[in-house]
Amino acid sequence: MTWGYVTSILFISLHAMVPLVLTAVGEIIGETAGLFNIGLEGILLTSAFTAVLGAKMGGPVVGLLIGMATGAAISLVFAIITTYWKGTQMIAGIGINLFALGFVAFGLIALGSPGFQAVPSGGRLPAILTPAGSLSPIILLALLLPPLAYLFLKRTRAGLMLKAAGENPEAADVAGINVHLVRLLATMFGGLLAGLAGAYISVSWIGSVTKEISAGRGFIALATVVFSGLNPLLALLGGFVFGLFESVATWVQNLPGSKAVPWQFVAMIPYVVTLLVVAGVIGRVRFPKALGEPYKRE
Repeated sequence: MTWGYVTSILFISLHAMVPLVLTAVGEIIGETAGLFNIGLEGILLTSAFTAVLGAKMGGPVVGLLIGMATGAAISLVFAIITTYWKGTQMIAGIGINLFALGFVAFGLIALGSPGFQAVPSGGRLPAILTPAGSLSPIILLALLLPPLAYLFLKRTRAGLMLKAAGENPEAADVAGINVHLVRLLATMFGGLLAGLAGAYISVSWIGSVTKEISAGRGFIALATVVFSGLNPLLALLGGFVFGLFESVATWVQNLPGSKAVPWQFVAMIPYVVTLLVVAGVIGRVRFPKALGEPYKRE
């Protein structure tokens, strides 16, 4: 393997890790407060679609903002259903995923391009040019966000309030913390990051949107959360590892003689690794005691 191959794999890994890290860190914030959102896949898909519409209308920044707003709005609805209306979090998350599949597929048909919508060149987020290649500026955010999130959870009063809402909402309520509001804001922030991740995929990384563009990354982000044990720094490591295997799969598909192996077999490598990692750590991770349980004030 030459240095050029190594550099290529590294750059693909950095780009591939971004949506995983952003989504995983956002989910860590939400789960710390006690809400578990399995609808991340749907948020990524929907935000990728709306971001393309925004980029076509007002440029890449508008596209990213609309993607973030989409993720926050979907998460707001999810939080209202699961906190104030006491809905089941698992079912609400599945509903988001099912909604996204139909909404994006119908939206692409309505735009007159079933299955595919490209971002015009003026709508793509400009890359940062380096001697080794081009990098999206969102990569820098993905690298900086986990340490900041770690400090927020460990060193701030707001982070302590999140933990209290997830561990013992009754005690948090007695201490004067508005548990419902804390959970709602934490989930909205997580949705905002997932929305940014979806917008990044379409507006910055791939430059188009399809009805399968999320490609299971929302579920891999959930696996990254499990791997991290709700530690944002480990989420960065997990996101890079999963991104690395995705880049290796892409590299293998382009090797001479790789046509002898079905591309579907090679493409499943990141997902097999995800299953193995989750199977290895799932029993060792300690989640907040009230995770997934709606708080009912006595």
